[in-house]
Amino acid sequence: MEDSVPATDPNVVPDELLQGAVDVSKSQDGGVQKVILKEGTGEESPGIGDQVVVHYVGTLANGSKFDSSRDRNDKFKFKLGQGQVIKAWDDGVASMKKGEVARLICRSDYGYGKTGSPPKIPADATLVFEVELFEWKGEDLSEESNGGILRSIQVEGTGYITPNDGSLVKVEVKGVYDGRVFDERTVSFTVSDAVEEKLPDGFDVAIKKFKKGESSKLTLSPQYGLSAEAMKEHNIPEDATIQYEVKLVDLEKAKESWEMEPDEKLSQSELAKSKGTNLFKKGELAKAVKKYLIVIKWLDDDENFSEEQKAARVSLRLAAHLNCALCYIKQEKWPEAKMQCNEALSFDEQSEKALFRRGQAYMGTKDWVEARSDFQAVLNIDSSNKTAKNQLIIAEHKVKQERERERKLYASMFTKMAAGAGDSKPTQNPDPLPDTAV
Repeated sequence: MEDSVPATDPNVVPDELLQGAVDVSKSQDGGVQKVILKEGTGEESPGIGDQVVVHYVGTLANGSKFDSSRDRNDKFKFKLGQGQVIKAWDDGVASMKKGEVARLICRSDYGYGKTGSPPKIPADATLVFEVELFEWKGEDLSEESNGGILRSIQVEGTGYITPNDGSLVKVEVKGVYDGRVFDERTVSFTVSDAVEEKLPDGFDVAIKKFKKGESSKLTLSPQYGLSAEAMKEHNIPEDATIQYEVKLVDLEKAKESWEMEPDEKLSQSELAKSKGTNLFKKGELAKAVKKYLIVIKWLDDDENFSEEQKAARVSLRLAAHLNCALCYIKQEKWPEAKMQCNEALSFDEQSEKALFRRGQAYMGTKDWVEARSDFQAVLNIDSSNKTAKNQLIIAEHKVKQERERERKLYASMFTKMAAGAGDSKPTQNPDPLPDTAV
């Protein structure tokens, strides 16, 4: 007759806890069994890299509790699939729906293994967690970290290579809005030119984080979404947030700038500048800036350039900085505009456009004296520049207004101080100092 196992054995799970259990381990080896205690809502589950929010209660197989976020009244957050928690949680929570409450029975090799986590979790312990999934949020890929591009990885890619600007990529896409599929196709595009294939602007940013074979869901705010024309074509409101399911099927990585020969850098930069100008003419300023910034990046130095190539580089860099500044001015991004003008002036200190646009940027930040100085500098170069003359008059008027305002402010302050001094009554010093020094 076999010996019976004590009911207090921490590694033996009672049969009633396993009723209705389903293997949710990625390897399907029985390492994580899940029992749904409360059904969740919707069809979606969190993806790899998502930040999830849960409550949990952890016990040994015999019911001995070792940890509980509920007891602390403090929900637990972690990034799924990043190894921040035990393997059982990465697999188990990935199978859950929003609002779901589940019991996860975790084999020791999916938990703390042979070492355990003394003193509460012994070696080779089977663990039982009751987990409630409240919400999750995708990984923020936006350059401004403003939540404009959220990625939720459904299937991880392979290898280490990711696309860069200029890479040729082939993707399978499915665009969804309000439960309706509005765009489903396989398409190839050059990274930084997604809009040319009527894809969202955010694709150029997001795809650079993909590995070959990766499938992810992208949630795109209007800033990173489709053009107004494309939104209208798909009958989607301009201010709508849209989703895309994207699979990176193949990629041909472009050369990095340091791998290019000077002629390549110059020709690719000329092409990028031309595309930027076309976007500028369409009023797509943010997209135009990206093109100009690529030119600046590719022509960062002039190593191995001939004298003729150096001159061409300076001309392209100067144009890129000036065009960037113009875009920023139209967007009222004054500090960015000033920075680009300063860069342009480092290539040509007599650039009328750089001085004038920096003057405009100073006007935007109400730095009237600096603006006046820049407009005067333009006129020193070209005394017939009527626009600079008009701006100089405005700047001088603003300087006078500011000085008059300051004069009145200080006069008022001194008047109040004098009035306060007149109202005060002198106090007699009980022990006056002698008139002469000791």
